[in-house]
Amino acid sequence: MLDQVYRKAVLTVTSNPNVEKIVRARGKGLVKRFVASEDIPGVLRAAKELEQDGIGAILDQLGEFIDSPEQCNEFAQQVLDLIEQAHAQGVEPYVSIKLSSVGQGKTVNGEDLGLTNARRIIRKASEYGGFVCLDMEDHPLVDLTLAQFRTLVGEFGNKAVGTVLQSYLFRSLKDRDSLDDLQPNIRMVKGAYLEPETVAYKDKADVDANYRRLVYQHMKAGNYTNVATHDEKIIDDVKHFALIHDIPRDQFEFQMLYGIRRDLQKDLAMQGYRVRTYIAYGPAWYPYFTRRIAETPRNALFIVKGMLKG
Repeated sequence: MLDQVYRKAVLTVTSNPNVEKIVRARGKGLVKRFVASEDIPGVLRAAKELEQDGIGAILDQLGEFIDSPEQCNEFAQQVLDLIEQAHAQGVEPYVSIKLSSVGQGKTVNGEDLGLTNARRIIRKASEYGGFVCLDMEDHPLVDLTLAQFRTLVGEFGNKAVGTVLQSYLFRSLKDRDSLDDLQPNIRMVKGAYLEPETVAYKDKADVDANYRRLVYQHMKAGNYTNVATHDEKIIDDVKHFALIHDIPRDQFEFQMLYGIRRDLQKDLAMQGYRVRTYIAYGPAWYPYFTRRIAETPRNALFIVKGMLKG
C-alpha cells in the first residue's frame, strides 16, 4: 500500500506544469540515466555499448498524447527511420511502440490508423529480421490493443510481433489464457500507470504474486516469455522454476530498463541467460521519466540530489 501511496504522490506532483518546467530546466542532464538520447544516433550508440556485454536492446522512441493523424503518421515514419538506421549500423531492429502513438482509435479510410501504421512498422522490422513489441498502456486501451495484437499475429506470426501484460491488473491472467492459441511472445511487467483500485492490485505483495503466476503459466505453456523486472528475488525464482521444469534458456529472457541495475544485467548475461535492455529515447521524455521516478524512492532521491547540486 505504501508503494501505491508513493507512486500516486510522485505522479501527482510531477503532473504539475511548474514542476515539469523546473525538471526540464535543471534536471535534463540527469535524465540521461534513464533516457539514452534525444536522437537516433545516440540511442544506437547506447545499444552498441550494451552489445559489448552480450546484452540486446529494445529501442523505444518516446511519444505520448499525439493527437492528429498527421502527427501519428510522422511518428510512425520516425520509427521506420529508426529501423532503417539500426539495420544499417548492424543493430538488431527490435522496437517497442505504443499503438496510441501511431494512431490507435483514429479511423482513416475505414481502418484504424494505429493498425495501419503498426503493419508498416512490423513489415519493415521483419524485412531486417527484427521484432516489434506492442506496448501496453492504461486499462481502457487493453481490449483494443489485444484485439489488434491478435490481428497482427495472424498476419505476421508470433516471431515478428509481441505484446505486454501488466501484473497489477486483475484481468491479466485471463488475458494471458485467452492468447495461448497464438503461442504469443509476451513481455511481463508489473505496471507503471496510476490505475483505480477497481481494476488493479494496490499491495506490492499481490502484484508480485500475480507477476509470478503470469510468468510461470506462460513458460509452462511453452511460450516465449520476457521477464521484465529488476527484482532479484523474482529473477532467482524464475531461474529456479525454469531449471526444475526443464524450460530451456532459449525460451525466455530477462529484460530491464536502461540506467537501472547494469551490474545485474551484465551478471545475468555472463551466466548465459538472454538479457535485453529497454532503451527509451527522444525529446518527449518527460512522461516516461516521471514513471521511472515513481517506481522507487531511490530514483527520486537520485534526481533530487542531482538537481540540488546543479
